[in-house]
Amino acid sequence: MTPEELSQALAAALRQAVADGAITGLEEPAIPSEIHVERPRQREHGDWATNVALQLAKRAGLPPRDLAAVLARYLLADLAVAAADVAGPGFLNITLNKAAAGELARQIVQQGTAFGRGQAYQGQTINVEFVSANPTGPVHLAGARWAAVGDTMARTLEAQGATAVREYYFNDHGTQIDRFAQSLLNAAKGLPTPQDGYGGQYIQDIAHGIDGAEPALKDLPEDQALEAYRARGVVTMFAEIKQQLHDFGVDFDVYFHEQSLYDSGEVKAAIGQLKANGSLYEADGAWWLKSTAYGDDKDRVVIKSDGHAAYIAGDIAYFQNKRQRGADLAIYLLGADHHGYIARLKAGAAALGDNPDRVEVLIGQMVFLVKDGQRVKMSKRAGTVVTMEDLVSAIGVDAARYALVRSSIDSNLEIDLDLWASNTNDNPVYYVQYAHARTRSVARNATAAGIGDSALFDPATLAHESEAVLLGVLAEYPGAIAQAAELREPHRVARYLEGVAGAYHKWYDQCRVIPTVDQAVEPVHHSRFVLNEATAQVLSNGLAMLGVSAPERM
Repeated sequence: MTPEELSQALAAALRQAVADGAITGLEEPAIPSEIHVERPRQREHGDWATNVALQLAKRAGLPPRDLAAVLARYLLADLAVAAADVAGPGFLNITLNKAAAGELARQIVQQGTAFGRGQAYQGQTINVEFVSANPTGPVHLAGARWAAVGDTMARTLEAQGATAVREYYFNDHGTQIDRFAQSLLNAAKGLPTPQDGYGGQYIQDIAHGIDGAEPALKDLPEDQALEAYRARGVVTMFAEIKQQLHDFGVDFDVYFHEQSLYDSGEVKAAIGQLKANGSLYEADGAWWLKSTAYGDDKDRVVIKSDGHAAYIAGDIAYFQNKRQRGADLAIYLLGADHHGYIARLKAGAAALGDNPDRVEVLIGQMVFLVKDGQRVKMSKRAGTVVTMEDLVSAIGVDAARYALVRSSIDSNLEIDLDLWASNTNDNPVYYVQYAHARTRSVARNATAAGIGDSALFDPATLAHESEAVLLGVLAEYPGAIAQAAELREPHRVARYLEGVAGAYHKWYDQCRVIPTVDQAVEPVHHSRFVLNEATAQVLSNGLAMLGVSAPERM
């Protein structure tokens, strides 16, 4: 029995108690369709616990313990429930019979990659914009964190039924591109890096590549040479960024060019709409958005006094473009210096007449690499910033993705390169991947020994305490994915998998799938084979959610 099935059984028991008059003060519409259950902190308290009696006691007109006792009596009519005990102020501790608990292993194997998926976002299109690094240099560590987190977040949303659109906002409109072009041209001419320009070996490489292919470009008049190096440099740099992200396991559905908002007239149209609906006012020669009316801490300039559109004008037009392309929700993953964007983006949506809740902004903190106990401060190739390329070259894609996702985005992250490159159980990704590889080794050896006949599976034989613990952890997988999607916290998936690996390693040490040479093969061995396969499936599903491989051998 899965937590979802138990939740439904609890709701059915409550409805029946109301229908029979055992609970007179509660009407059926007040009974939730899903009742929350969780694992008790102490294993001896049962398999699952619920506080639903505490939640509904006031409506039912009963003390919580009395309501829990009625619920326990009706729940025991379900043959899958072995015991239901009232505890504390009104908690209900539930113990499943061994067969019901063990049946989960077969269900997981039968559902395969579908196990753990839900329908919470069925029919919704969710636009997830992440990385969106300026095409002026390699992807830095913060961008790498967003690549891992954003892609995993999209996977969890898809696992809950959403159509997730992965989008990269291509910042090709603004002064940073001009500085990039000037840096390339100076490098081609052998001149120093301009003030506020970009340095690093990659600038030299791109500039010399352009010069080698078209040596006459640098000798053109300054404005023509800058435009030539700008166009070719951006194409070269962005192609490299896309390749780096692809090699990292991240591909985007949409690469959206900021410049297109201006070329298409969408920025002008959005400004016109805001003027027409009274959301803009003129002051000091500029046009201002009444963003304080929508919760922002100050009004924002949309058209500067020189007549040029401010950056927020593009942001507003961009949100409107996303909505017109079918996005029901627009999630933005932004860096630590973008806190002000939360209120202004929501204000822009509201000023357009849209629901500001269709904008969701997540702010991530900094990432640092540590080597030999010291922070790595310089990239060999990029110069002043440490890049995703540096991280991957040090520990590999799997470890990099896992390390970047494993912690909440709200906190700064230090990645110890020595730890994450090690083949020890202290390395979280190694610990989880090794558990999966161990399941595959067990399966190969069991198959060779003639063990694995699913027809001989008897869930009641999975009676060892370590099996109850492992089954309980496996049962939590759907909830872990659902929470990761709902709370936008993909680190929950990684932490959950470490719990699975721990429970599996303990089970492996205490229960044999393959009997010793002096033992006969019994139904329990076939049942344990199925439990082994169920664990492998959950580990594989979870690692896939993180974009991390599930190795067959290690």
